[in-house]
Amino acid sequence: MDSLRERTHLPFGSGKQMLIGLHLGNGYGSQPGAWRMPGVDPESYTSFDVRVKQAQAAERGKFQFIFLPDGPGAVITDIESESPAFNLDVMMTLAAVARETQYIGLVATGSTTFNEPFNLARQFKALDVMSHGRAGWNAITSSGDDVAANYGRKIPSSEDRYGRAHEVVQLIQALWGSWGKDAWVHNQQTGQFAKKEQILPISLQGKYVGSRGPLYIPPSEQGQPIIFHAGGSPNAHELAGRFANAVIDAAFTIEDARAQRNAFREAAKRYGRNPDEIKYIPGLMTTIAKDRRAALDRRIQLTGHSFRQRAGYLQQMLGIPIDAARLDEPISKELLQDARPSRYDPRAPHALKIAKEGWSLRDILAHGVIDYHPVIVGPGIEAADHMQAWFEAGAADGFWISPDVNSDGIDAFVDEVVPILQERGLFHKEYEGKTLRQHLGAPDQYGIDPRVSNK
Repeated sequence: MDSLRERTHLPFGSGKQMLIGLHLGNGYGSQPGAWRMPGVDPESYTSFDVRVKQAQAAERGKFQFIFLPDGPGAVITDIESESPAFNLDVMMTLAAVARETQYIGLVATGSTTFNEPFNLARQFKALDVMSHGRAGWNAITSSGDDVAANYGRKIPSSEDRYGRAHEVVQLIQALWGSWGKDAWVHNQQTGQFAKKEQILPISLQGKYVGSRGPLYIPPSEQGQPIIFHAGGSPNAHELAGRFANAVIDAAFTIEDARAQRNAFREAAKRYGRNPDEIKYIPGLMTTIAKDRRAALDRRIQLTGHSFRQRAGYLQQMLGIPIDAARLDEPISKELLQDARPSRYDPRAPHALKIAKEGWSLRDILAHGVIDYHPVIVGPGIEAADHMQAWFEAGAADGFWISPDVNSDGIDAFVDEVVPILQERGLFHKEYEGKTLRQHLGAPDQYGIDPRVSNK
């Protein structure tokens, strides 16, 4: 049987190519110790120039988008030794990036729970105009009590959170379309700035939100921003199936990812949409180095201080006693024979597989078996093989990448992984368009999608 690296055909869809996005959180990287790595500017947390350089590196690799999550309640408990996980402000960051990039999509999270729709509509459409049609809104609900406390409120029930979310997305799309496509004339000779009859109030009022409108921003090159969603619950399936063109998610096996992708596609069909309109994009964390040993040593340097604590969780995952004081020894074969991967943690089977390969406890943990996405620790071809396997199995339309350390990890992925994917015909070599809608192959839309507005 041919190996993955020898195959270039695509049974999942002839001529189909994957999407790649870059996760940009606090500017340092996905690993807690990234801010202390040699060569990293410790002030990257507050540097918009650093974010611009990171986005430019991704654009050099022809990534379709960068993604900035947001969590307005998340100040981590170990703030004394670790930075917060998020940007100072996602919209200001993307505005800075928009001025210094040309092609890459700009996606940020904006909660439907604690934001007013008119403000979200204005911010994201202004970014879309500024970037010449490259903006995307990751429309999610908030679920943390810490977030609610910052707004002096309680977290609403799931029914109310998602009920509001459905109304907010529709209202925002109506506001985006309230300025007609041809309304902006700006004719200096005739003196007509705009066609007043094409800039109209929307006057929508639902159970949770409402707005008179109109918005006062004309369409961008792609018309209006792209809707993203993050999550994998039945509520997420419905919200994304109704509105989203892309879903960013976490999945640890091909089987789970394929099931999630199919669930979103089925939800899209229920709303009268073509399932190909919704792209499923799971996460992938990377430590790219010349070989497995070098990559493991890098991960140990980054996160080794947490391994004693993580050993306790690994013990729960595998159902066997683990001595955190013996990090440099492998788990005994006798113990591994008794291991029973937790059925509540989808990472457990992979953790057991790594343990059975004979690695020391320290190296097992350095493989990232407890991280929040699948982790590639090794040369670039291993990341390419993983991505190809999932893509060809119908488990993903693309991936959002979280490098361990941004300062060199983005370039490592661009230089070591992207060329392999391009050689295999799995990833484009040049941007085919300039808008995020073109990058994703999303259909034209301006205002509310008439297929889903009354469902």
